[in-house]
Amino acid sequence: MNRTIIHSALAMFLSILCSRDICAKELVFTGARLIDGTAAQPIEDGVLVIKGDRIVAAGPRTAVAVPPGAEIHDQRGRTILPGLISDHSHVGIVKGLTVGPENYTRENILGQLKAYAARGVTTVMALGLNGGLLPQLRAEAHAGKIPGADLFGVDRGIGVTGGQPPDAVIHMGSDQILRPATAEEGRDAVRTMKARGTDIVKLWLDDVGGTLPGKLQPAVYTAVIDEAHKLGLRVAAHVHDLEDARAVVQAGADVLAHGVRDKPVDPDFIALLKAHNTWYVATLALDDATFVYAEGPAWAKTPFVRTALSPELKARFDDPAWQSETRTSAKAQAARDSLAMNLANLKTVSEAGIRIGFGTDSGATPERVPGVAEHRELALMVQAGFTPMQALNTATARAADLLGLADRGRLEAGRRADFVILAADPSEDIANTTRIVEVWRSGRPQEVVGATSP
Repeated sequence: MNRTIIHSALAMFLSILCSRDICAKELVFTGARLIDGTAAQPIEDGVLVIKGDRIVAAGPRTAVAVPPGAEIHDQRGRTILPGLISDHSHVGIVKGLTVGPENYTRENILGQLKAYAARGVTTVMALGLNGGLLPQLRAEAHAGKIPGADLFGVDRGIGVTGGQPPDAVIHMGSDQILRPATAEEGRDAVRTMKARGTDIVKLWLDDVGGTLPGKLQPAVYTAVIDEAHKLGLRVAAHVHDLEDARAVVQAGADVLAHGVRDKPVDPDFIALLKAHNTWYVATLALDDATFVYAEGPAWAKTPFVRTALSPELKARFDDPAWQSETRTSAKAQAARDSLAMNLANLKTVSEAGIRIGFGTDSGATPERVPGVAEHRELALMVQAGFTPMQALNTATARAADLLGLADRGRLEAGRRADFVILAADPSEDIANTTRIVEVWRSGRPQEVVGATSP
């Protein structure tokens, strides 16, 4: 009896150890080109070693030993880079062509997290408009209990009655937005968000060129930022115009969640960003999505994109009447102008040494397609003047830095085994980020849909 008890206890002990990846076999990916998230050039003939959910080693073949008994994965001719990280996305807002609180369901959010991961986005920050489902889904994603991208998020967010975010465009439930009218109500809103475990505070500050009757007042957003900082929380601000961006940075905002799109940034604004060490996330793909699908670009017709579209959205994009109406609309022209200014300003702030994050506002409207918008953002960053390596490092290591995540974003020992295997070299052509062969999150392969075959 005693021997049986001892054997049972030993078996249980070993089971616990193995569940913590101590007994996991090392997997070695050899012969690949490595883009580690930090270097200016890829590592040729690289080796990536993982065990369980962690990277054991990564580097050139001459510097990384292959452990005895490891499982070898030959990746010659392929490229491995860290999983993409979006600092500004959304979940549970869109389903098909509809936008509304009825879409904030477990099933819909899980489907979107899988869609992100299937296209190489292994971590997303859902930056606002989240309901009560967020804490549980986030915990399950962190623990690896659900497939798809890891999830972080803003609990609801802070807007203003009659203003941003406009309920006529993005229909929201009472559990998805807070709209304080006074400074004290703003502080109460932050405390409420803190109590529900928000990862960051989001506020909306612009009135869409004066077309909305309400706008968050300085006394309110200053109180929100002050209270957030007292509670150890950072603040991301939705902006469009230069003067709004200037004001909210001066008030202490930590992240500009969109680029400045109304006029060129000036030296005083650059100096202000530097003084406050503010992060800048351009979200170029936001305005681009307003018109680009109506123009029928070749990339939008690839399996990578088409398999990401709902039947309703596919029908919209294929409709000649919608294409014509969209291409010639005032809204499309305004978006083109906004994008052109955003591209120029991103180049200016980047060259000035401002910290650049990576985000797209994907998932906020039907056209901002989860997992597709991120690859479009990379292409637009290159159009703005980034090298492909600069864009990739921004979407991996720098994006992780913005979120304060020291466990991912780089191919380095000790980091999470979140990575993407590509059939071609994106440092030569950024479009090759869509040529996905495999996606791994926490050392586990994810479902890949619509990728280019090797």
